[in-house]
Amino acid sequence: MECDGHLNHEILDIISAYELCIEQHKEKIAHIRTDIIYNNLSILSDVKRSEEIYQSKLSGLQECMTKKTVRMKSMFDSIVNDLNGFKTYKLLILQSRLQIPKRNITRKERYLYQLEQVLDKPVQFLICLKKTSIPRITFIPDTLSFSLSFEMNRVGAIKLLGEIQITETGKRQIRNEQLLELMHTPVCVLEKSFTVIGAMLVRHISCVTRDLIWISDPYGRIILTNTTGDPLHIVNNTISYTGGHSVTREGNLIFIDKYNNINKLSLDNKTCITLIKNTDPWKADCLFSSPSNGDLIVAIIRYDTVKNMYSDAKVIRYNSKGQQMQVIKHDNTGQKLYKFPKYITENHNKDVIVSDLNHGVVVTEFGGKHRFSYMGPPSGPRLSPLGVCVDALSNILVSDAKSQNVQMIDKDGHFLSLLLTKQKINVSGGLDYDNRDHLLFVGTTDHNRRVDVYRYIKRKDYLIDDFND
Repeated sequence: MECDGHLNHEILDIISAYELCIEQHKEKIAHIRTDIIYNNLSILSDVKRSEEIYQSKLSGLQECMTKKTVRMKSMFDSIVNDLNGFKTYKLLILQSRLQIPKRNITRKERYLYQLEQVLDKPVQFLICLKKTSIPRITFIPDTLSFSLSFEMNRVGAIKLLGEIQITETGKRQIRNEQLLELMHTPVCVLEKSFTVIGAMLVRHISCVTRDLIWISDPYGRIILTNTTGDPLHIVNNTISYTGGHSVTREGNLIFIDKYNNINKLSLDNKTCITLIKNTDPWKADCLFSSPSNGDLIVAIIRYDTVKNMYSDAKVIRYNSKGQQMQVIKHDNTGQKLYKFPKYITENHNKDVIVSDLNHGVVVTEFGGKHRFSYMGPPSGPRLSPLGVCVDALSNILVSDAKSQNVQMIDKDGHFLSLLLTKQKINVSGGLDYDNRDHLLFVGTTDHNRRVDVYRYIKRKDYLIDDFND
């Protein structure tokens, strides 16, 4: 009995240790189940489709190689026959060259004999010269040389084989378009709502994680908060009434201070350094840190003190060290692209997207060439743009002050839908998309400082079935 009790006690200890281990590693286990396994199934599904395509291409390639092999064999046979023929021809020429001198010698001997017979008879000698045709010695060229070298054959073969192209491929990458899709309609599902304690009106949002975001209000404060609304850190004296802050790919806050300098906050929120100093009369108005390469994209405006108004605007790209790399200001016809840029972001294809109060949503490619400007849906009212961001499928989202909704357009500027048709809210301008968990954060003027979190993109649910077929 004591032995059984001791054994049961050991089993309970093992079970407790196992449960403790599960609890300690539940996040890793969830990550493996929800992300790693799903992505690997997607890769396998993609490999299966690619295998069918490559099998078809391989069959065509094999057929093509067979035809070329037959053609090459015919070519080589023809070359061998020609070589044999040339050898025979060469031999005949050599033989004929031996016969020609022999005939010439015989003719010359006969001619010389005739001359010797009449040398002492002048008249007969002259008659002999007149009647006898002197044989002309024609030039006989050197031995005819012809060679079809092995090098010529090898070059031809290499040229034929060179038509077969094999493309090296790197590690297989899974695109979001293969994993994700819009929910039907699309349906925008409200996941949660929370009020940021201490904030007054959410003007801009920058996601750090699904549970941590930076928000700014019109009173010069940028607040780090969790999704329960608790303020964790506050940065004061900033330009915070538009898109004046962003988060780097490492998680650092980049923001514009009240002196229009661009600063970077350390990950522990204790140290702040200045990346770019203000250069009057230009003032930084909004910025975005590129997650792909760490570039800093800044929209700046110029204030005319004589006319007492903003007179010019442009977008500047800096590298991660604060060095200027590019200036975007005009379109292809020389017209100014921007007047009042207030929010800025970057698409997954490196397009720069600016929300401009006068010019709508202005999109330029990575090289600075103007692609399009979006002013609203074809049959709808003119857009009054506020916050702007992009989702995982490269769609552009912009909050509209006029319709109090979020418009979704594709990466080429075509209107897709209004996202919040079933929700009655008043957008405040704050807008950001979390690409890790595919959540849309929308700032509202309801209760002054509320943030709504929506989901309208889901994972494709047929990957496993496709693979098992």
